[in-house]
Amino acid sequence: MTDTAEQDDRVPDEDRRAQLRRRRLAAHRGAHRVMARFGFHQTLRERLTRLDAAGDVYDLDELSDVYGDGVVEALEVRVAELLGTEAAAFFPTGTMAQQVALRCWAGRTGNPTVALHALGHPEVHERNAFSEVGGLRPVRVTSEPRLPTAAEVRDFEEPFGALMLELPLRDAGFVLPSWDELTEVVAAARERDAVVHFDGARLWESTVHLGRPLAEIAGLADSVYVSFYKSLEAFGGAALAGPAGLVAEAKAWRHRYGGLVFQQFPTALSALIGLERELPRLPHYVAHARVVAAALREGFAAAGTPWARVYPRVPHTHDFQVWLPYDPDVLAETAVRTAEETGAVLFGNAWDRRGPDLACTEIHVRSAGLEWTAEDVKAAVAEFVARLPEQVR
Repeated sequence: MTDTAEQDDRVPDEDRRAQLRRRRLAAHRGAHRVMARFGFHQTLRERLTRLDAAGDVYDLDELSDVYGDGVVEALEVRVAELLGTEAAAFFPTGTMAQQVALRCWAGRTGNPTVALHALGHPEVHERNAFSEVGGLRPVRVTSEPRLPTAAEVRDFEEPFGALMLELPLRDAGFVLPSWDELTEVVAAARERDAVVHFDGARLWESTVHLGRPLAEIAGLADSVYVSFYKSLEAFGGAALAGPAGLVAEAKAWRHRYGGLVFQQFPTALSALIGLERELPRLPHYVAHARVVAAALREGFAAAGTPWARVYPRVPHTHDFQVWLPYDPDVLAETAVRTAEETGAVLFGNAWDRRGPDLACTEIHVRSAGLEWTAEDVKAAVAEFVARLPEQVR
C-alpha cells in the first residue's frame, strides 16, 4: 500500500491535488528556509500581527473609516503622491478597478474596444469579465511571451479606444519591455488616438529593470492600477490612479459595482505599512532574484539535468519562471518530498503543464529569500534532482 495519495492511482486527481497542496503548505510552514513567506502561509493570529506597526503609519486615535473616508482617503493620497497622479481611488480588487477604469475610458473615447496581450490578466484569469460585465470588447494585439511592440500596436488591423499594458506581464514570465520600448509603444497608441492604461499590479518592483522612478513610469499612461498585496504584503486591495476627473467618475462606478465597502481600515492600514516597509526593499529582492536565477541555472547544469530554463534568464523583477522537461505531477511530488525531507523549500508553488513532459513553476524572492546564498540554491537543486524518479532523469 502506498504512503501518500499522490502515489495511489485510485485517488481521484482532484483529491490528489488537494492533498498535495496541503502537504506543500505544511512543508512550507515547517521549513527553516524558503524563498518567500506570504500571508496565505500564516494563521489568522500571525496575520494580524502585521497591524502591530499601524501606529507608525497612521494616527490610531482618528475615527475609523466609513465608506471610504479617513484612513482610506489617506491611502489614496499616498498612492497619488507616489505615482505622480492627480488622484487615486481605493478598490477592494484589481479586477474591479480595471473594469471600471476601462469602462470610464470607453465612455470618453466612444470606443469600447480594449487592445491587450493574449496573456493579460483579464483574458486569462477573469472569466471574460470585460465583455460579460463591463460591456467592453477585448482584442489581442499579440500572444508572444513579451509585451506588444510599437509596430504591432501601430499596425493593428482595427480601431481601439484603449491599450492596456500589463507591467510586468506575469503569465509570460514577469517580463518587462525596456524603457525605450515602452515609450515607443505608448507613442504608437497615442498616434491612434487611444488612451493607455497600465495594469500595474506589480508595477512597484518594475523600477529596477525600467531604470526610472515610479512617477515617471506611471506618467506615461493615462491611468494606472496598482495592487497592495502582490508585492507589498497587504491584506488585499488595489488603487486606480490618474486624472482627478477620471478618478471621481471611477468612484461613482465603484459604488455601482458594490466596491464602496462600509469599512476597510485593516486592509488600508496594511497597505500603508507595505508602502512604508516593503516598497523600499523591493530593489533588494530584485537584485537577489538575479543571484538565485543564476545559481539555479548552474545547479541544474551541475546536476546533469538534460534541459532546464530560467526565464527570463536575468529576471526583470523579483519573480520569474523555471521550466523543466518532466511531467508536472512528478515535479510537484518531488518538490514537496524534498521540502519535507530537507526543511528547505526551493519550489514552493504549483507546477503547470506547458506541453508533453514539460512543466513550469514560478519563483518568488522576498525577504526570506535573501537568506539563500548561491551555494544554498545549488545544494537545494542537487537535493531536488536526486529525488526525481530514476526513469525520468
